[in-house]
Amino acid sequence: MSSSSSTVYHRLDQADSSSASSLQDHESDDEVEEGSVDFESDDMSNKLGTFRAIYVVALCSIGSFLFAYDTGIVGGVLTLSSFQRDFRYTKAQKVQVSSNCVSILQGGAFFGCFIIWPITSRLGRKWGIVISSIVFCIGAIMQVINVHSLGLFYAGRVISGLGTGGATVMVPMMAGEFAPKHLRGRLGACFQLFFASGVCVSYWVDYAASKGISETSSTQWQVPVGLQLVPGALLGLGMLLIKESPRWLAKKGRNEEAWRSLLWIRGGLGTPEIRQEFHEILTGVEVEIQTSEGFMWKELLLPSNRLRMLIAITIQLAQQLTGNTSLAYFAPQFFSLLGTGNKSVFITGFFGIVKIAGVVVYILFFVDSLGRRKPLMFGALIMGILMLIVAIIIVTNPPNAAEGISSVGAAGIATIYLEAFAFNFSWGPGPWLYIGEIFPSRIREIGIGTGAASQWLFNFVMSQITPHAVANLGWRTFLMFAIFNFANIFYVWFFVRETNGKSLEEMEVVFGTVARLPTKDSESQAAEGHTETINESSK
Repeated sequence: MSSSSSTVYHRLDQADSSSASSLQDHESDDEVEEGSVDFESDDMSNKLGTFRAIYVVALCSIGSFLFAYDTGIVGGVLTLSSFQRDFRYTKAQKVQVSSNCVSILQGGAFFGCFIIWPITSRLGRKWGIVISSIVFCIGAIMQVINVHSLGLFYAGRVISGLGTGGATVMVPMMAGEFAPKHLRGRLGACFQLFFASGVCVSYWVDYAASKGISETSSTQWQVPVGLQLVPGALLGLGMLLIKESPRWLAKKGRNEEAWRSLLWIRGGLGTPEIRQEFHEILTGVEVEIQTSEGFMWKELLLPSNRLRMLIAITIQLAQQLTGNTSLAYFAPQFFSLLGTGNKSVFITGFFGIVKIAGVVVYILFFVDSLGRRKPLMFGALIMGILMLIVAIIIVTNPPNAAEGISSVGAAGIATIYLEAFAFNFSWGPGPWLYIGEIFPSRIREIGIGTGAASQWLFNFVMSQITPHAVANLGWRTFLMFAIFNFANIFYVWFFVRETNGKSLEEMEVVFGTVARLPTKDSESQAAEGHTETINESSK
């Protein structure tokens, strides 16, 4: 016990005497405050803390909205005759232009995941997002400018990709570090909620631009592309109004700032629960430091960290193998297999609404009650069955687009809708939530960055493979995805560990780094006694 408690106070002593004294005085004030406030004040503090946690996570989740909108908007924009006229490429070049616009964004995002790592490690979480926002907006402006140059448009896509990639790293990181553990599941799922919203909005913006703006005007494609600037600017400006992550501050030895930041996030009252959380944060940092002093690449090869890095990569691969990224990119092509004809774009718009509904169900009913593993396994089972049903429908009742949507085709469309719904209450939000919470603070940047980069890499691979699969395999494409979904059940069973209800520091216990964290029971009592010692030494 003694060694455990000394671990906590070693970190407190890293600050100078005046800082330690100030921190203790602040905690003492909180204790006096706490004794004089009534239940109503404490309840108001809890509500304020919940509001601030939701605000911060929702704000940073705009980054995933950008990811989805920027990816989804280009498919529709490229079908507009005004875009083709302004950029002066032929119909024969259309396929190549489409491929380039998607792939260069993904390439930029892949590298952005790694570029943001040293930036956020050095400057902090909020400035990492602000910089990502600025880079994204620069790229969006370059895409909107009409100088009839595909080269400039491509350059803008690459630069926006850098910002988007950085933002996708920061969203799960911020959600994990700012959310209280009892809300971390729901708030972590905001990544997929905003992602699904971005996809849905991109579908309908494309549809509205094609129907409501004259094809003789460049505005027809500039409006959908330019609207990216609104959430992009909100993301950066909103970050200026929040505090820095207390876990990042503690990792840097700035303990007093970390304490004040934690107080702000949790509503302003230094309750015993918040003081316990703060001491747990400090202890978690110390446990990591004791493992090895300073970040070293070989630290990634430690058994517990090696497992976490493996999961960060493979869980993103498993997500892509469900087939839902392919459906998102090429929904009209998939629906055309069911005989939708020229209605496929309109039907795709409602496809986006179904996705949002699935995430809402996950947040409200599944993530905290069922944990992480069960929704992933249940979702994979349901998706596998539904993909198999679609394959059977197509092979037994081949659709004819000239005859319109038959009753069997309508059943196939409904099945795909259900499949998308199942994805968004399981494998849509699950992987992003999971990689955002499993890493210790010392390798959190590189761990989440690697997971996000893996997602972009596998995303790129699937975007290249899918058109060929649809063209050459037809209904067998759905059979392939069904098999992959069934395989994902076994993947979760053997590799994914349950993290529901655990603090970020307790992940060290979940993944076997330590047997237990020295911040419970008598350690908390020892903490109160030791802060008195700090006060005495600073007088």
